[in-house]
Amino acid sequence: MKQSNLKKLHDILTNNHDEQIYNYTVPDIWNCFNYDPNKIIGLKSHELVVDPYDFYASVIQDYILPNAKKDTDYTKSLSIATERKLPKRNYTGGDWIRESVLYSTMIRASAAWDHDRSETLDTSNIYHMPETGTFVKMLALLPLLKKMGVDVVYMLPISKFSLKDKKGDLGSPYGVSNFTELDPNLKDPLTKDQMTLDEEFAAFVEACHILDMRIMIDIIPRTNSVENDLIKDHPDWFYWIKASEYDQYRSPKIKGIPETATPTIDMMEKVYNDADTYRHINMFQYDPKTQNEKLWNKIKHAHNLSAAIEQHFDLRIAPAFSDYINDKQPPWTDVTFFRMYEDFPTATKEFLDTTARPPYILFDTIKSNMYPGDKPNMKLWKKLADVIPSFQRRFGIDGARIDMGHALPKELLHMIISNAKENDQDFAFIAEELQPQNADKAKENGYNMIIGNGFVMEPRVFEGKLKEFMYDSVNLPLPTFANGETHDTPRLAAREGGENLSKVLTILNMFMPNGVPFINSAQEVYEKQPMNTGLDCRDDEQYVLDPNDPFYGKLALFDKYQFHYTNERRWELPDILDYIKPFRKKYLKAITNTDHFVPLYAVHHPNEFIGFAFYNKRKIAKENVLLVLANANVHAEHYLRVNIHQLREQSNNQENKGKLLFSTHEGPRPFTQIFDHNTIDLHLGAGEVKIVEL
Repeated sequence: MKQSNLKKLHDILTNNHDEQIYNYTVPDIWNCFNYDPNKIIGLKSHELVVDPYDFYASVIQDYILPNAKKDTDYTKSLSIATERKLPKRNYTGGDWIRESVLYSTMIRASAAWDHDRSETLDTSNIYHMPETGTFVKMLALLPLLKKMGVDVVYMLPISKFSLKDKKGDLGSPYGVSNFTELDPNLKDPLTKDQMTLDEEFAAFVEACHILDMRIMIDIIPRTNSVENDLIKDHPDWFYWIKASEYDQYRSPKIKGIPETATPTIDMMEKVYNDADTYRHINMFQYDPKTQNEKLWNKIKHAHNLSAAIEQHFDLRIAPAFSDYINDKQPPWTDVTFFRMYEDFPTATKEFLDTTARPPYILFDTIKSNMYPGDKPNMKLWKKLADVIPSFQRRFGIDGARIDMGHALPKELLHMIISNAKENDQDFAFIAEELQPQNADKAKENGYNMIIGNGFVMEPRVFEGKLKEFMYDSVNLPLPTFANGETHDTPRLAAREGGENLSKVLTILNMFMPNGVPFINSAQEVYEKQPMNTGLDCRDDEQYVLDPNDPFYGKLALFDKYQFHYTNERRWELPDILDYIKPFRKKYLKAITNTDHFVPLYAVHHPNEFIGFAFYNKRKIAKENVLLVLANANVHAEHYLRVNIHQLREQSNNQENKGKLLFSTHEGPRPFTQIFDHNTIDLHLGAGEVKIVEL
């Protein structure tokens, strides 16, 4: 059994504790573990003044370690550590995710706080500590996540990334420069040089496992930074253009093709007949090693390799761009594509004027799932297929999302998934598949679930999209995220309906059939500012905060940003999720088994009423049905007549009575409706959710 890095971290924090008096603040919501009140000074700002060494040591000592079981190796994945036996019927390794609640976190932002109250997020504050997030600080949020029923911590990229051509203050974590090396900015100085960054992350994983929470990471095998560590040894794995022509670089605009068109083969024939295509692909050059290997060997160890390449070869890595034809998006200056094949795509090679040319980025060469070549870049593929196993070997992670996995060569995708499964047959994979109709293909490729399009559908209550999403997803061959926002979308609290809409949807998502609840970082405190403006955003989405807010216009994915953890309603959603957690647990097998779900429909206001019925047995028995009833209109109360004919048809008890377990508008009480007719009359307040047990 490996040495416990969590215990090591606790001992280091305890030993490094000094006599200094700290004016170090954290949001009070970070204290869900009953930290010693005698060590706290509470502020009107909803912050607590604490000693950082003692505070983070206490969450380990008083909250996490007491949950550890003897002789369990929490440094391994949770399935391996607990020697979990996989069910023999209707189970694919990793299907535990079907019963999970995911919390999406970007460590840098999720655990960020202006600890010295200087009104800026400092990389080194008055105590020489970073105010951006670290794995050590993120430990303090685990009790909050546990309170909300979270059992999977899904992390946006934590690998080392490049600052070349960066976006925002800090750069994007998706501009990865080294896939297996952790982002050095996540190292916490509280441990001084007594603990490595790898050990701190291992301690965080261990803490999650002790709390029965799994760890999932985000990997990005299709793109990488324009300043990647692999360039030194493998410049031929990248695409190159002249540095002196960099400002002229853009994707070609093709006449006669509509905007954001999919690059089907008929479209690609038109693409290769357009003059602007040749303007574009003629910009590309051979890699510097191919051009002059002797000179390359002289400069490849330069401290600033990108600058040396530009000086001696007049070359730069070509930025990536959208694989849709005539997409309005400009090139993505901080990232590029890997060269997946050593030759040109087989299907479009005949359209080229000549194959005697350098490799180039075009809609087909980057859509290698649709346009494979004949010569796979197998050395690169093996490197990419070992990224997840590397994290498994060192940290015992439990699952991963593959960024743009559907655009990878099918054989490479199979290598990535099968290599991980060889190490842990219960490893879970999330497909970045936003189209529900492609769930069959994702299942065929070995994924356990898809992201889906809930973030587009759920906020559109009055258009009937919420109802369509929540009712139709039950028919999908894989579960989808039950969510109304992600790190790439607008915040629910900033949509029409605001915080109340966010509350309704967050509760409903805990019970959505064939859905996996997904909570975006700071959604629980009604954060309004998006982390990124990538999907379904309005033109002014970046500016939803008050102009006087210090984080006005900032995006957490690229900038120094702290979430609004001191919101007046900060405890509302965590308390609600804590309260309804036992109901979800009791009926979890029914909620996740679509055969035990009955949809309910209202005669009036059909788009605004959402009704789920779940039963634990094949035949409905008395006091064994859970009803989730919601009015998603947060502006108006509704008197509703709900059709329960389908529910009664399956019932062997004609006079079921219920108990109101929970309501957003009132306390528990007997539910007076008698189920002896084919309809029931309901009153639901504006944005009210009722949970009833028969």
